[in-house]
Amino acid sequence: MPEPYDVVTMGRIGVDLYPLDIGVPLARVETFGKFLGGSPTNVAVAAARLGRRTAVITRTGRDAFGDYLHQELRGFGVDDRWVTPVEEYPTPVTFCEVFPPDDFPLYFYRQPKAPDLEIHPSELDLDVVRAARIFWMTGTGLSAEPSRAATLAALGARSEDRAGEPRTDTVADTSVSATVFDLDWRPMFWDGGDHGSVARARYREALAHATVAVGNIDECEIATGEREPHAAARALLAAGVELAVVKQGPKGVLAAHRDGSTAEVPPLPVEVVNGLGAGDAFGGALCHGLLAGWDLDRIMRYANAAGAIVASRLACSSAMPFPDEVERALAEGAVPADRATGSSATGPSTTGPSTTGPSATGPSAIGPSAIGPSTTGPSTTGPSTTGPSEAGPSAIGPSTTGPSETGPSGAGADGPVSRPSGAAS
Repeated sequence: MPEPYDVVTMGRIGVDLYPLDIGVPLARVETFGKFLGGSPTNVAVAAARLGRRTAVITRTGRDAFGDYLHQELRGFGVDDRWVTPVEEYPTPVTFCEVFPPDDFPLYFYRQPKAPDLEIHPSELDLDVVRAARIFWMTGTGLSAEPSRAATLAALGARSEDRAGEPRTDTVADTSVSATVFDLDWRPMFWDGGDHGSVARARYREALAHATVAVGNIDECEIATGEREPHAAARALLAAGVELAVVKQGPKGVLAAHRDGSTAEVPPLPVEVVNGLGAGDAFGGALCHGLLAGWDLDRIMRYANAAGAIVASRLACSSAMPFPDEVERALAEGAVPADRATGSSATGPSTTGPSTTGPSATGPSAIGPSAIGPSTTGPSTTGPSTTGPSEAGPSAIGPSTTGPSETGPSGAGADGPVSRPSGAAS
């Protein structure tokens, strides 16, 4: 059998269309950048940027945007062989607004159904899932069938492979093989809207198979009923995981292991541009640290730094940092101004700020002449798009009623801290 992957992620993928105008309402934005998106996909990119061999299990539409996502995955060095097309549904797109330091409304276009929720159990290569050193899945994968059945099948395969093995007693043991459950609570993705009681039962079922759980306070409450960070961590450990990571926004991150070790790390100071990709960078760096066998405190500090770097940049996937960038941020105790830029796919950029993707030409700049007025985006006849609590146009489906990709605060944990001086806001 080929060498196992370091990280295999499963779940959401799509095209991010992010405004190149910062601080401008979506209705007035004229030019957008096009990027690879989707939280578990971004985690695979983040781990690949740190030198790990990664792959994604997901589905796209059979369309030009699906072709684009394959192109970007390959450019980032992420294996795309298990990214398959769905005839019936288009590839999802996501718009956002960028109002630093802590307001980044998201508008998801995933109707009538996202292809990444059409992953079937019979299509899984369970040998690859079992062999992966880290398998990463998300709560969104549990929101609808057949994705839910496929996600549980993958988790079951991982559990079967561990059957008879002694429980891991230390963080170093966890690094040998980990099954990570990113709690990823997105109520708008669940049939009929917010089904917290249904989600909790499904989350509990998945937690029984996972060895690591990662989530912010709201997500931990959905999974466990607990909001106090230490109580939430204890509840996650009681549910069966060996390592619980609770992202606390401006208070940083708390990690607790079954062996009794804990780490509580403050956020890294950063001048925020866009906080939406910070949690995914955190996730990729978490995987990297687990695979390296680092102690808990070092893993959390490294992951915090990776998240803070991405918070200082506009994009998500193309903003994921390289190891030297993370090490420099850690050494300086903040994100250096000359690293608060985008990165190319080939290595850290030293040429100044960039919003480009991994291709040589950067993201496609989509201006008004390219997209024009459309019935698929927010219009002047629908609700206002100026704040995260708006519902967005009803004909399009869920938009900004749930949490952001990473949350607005707490660099590298649930999002970035908003003050460059280091004072928590």
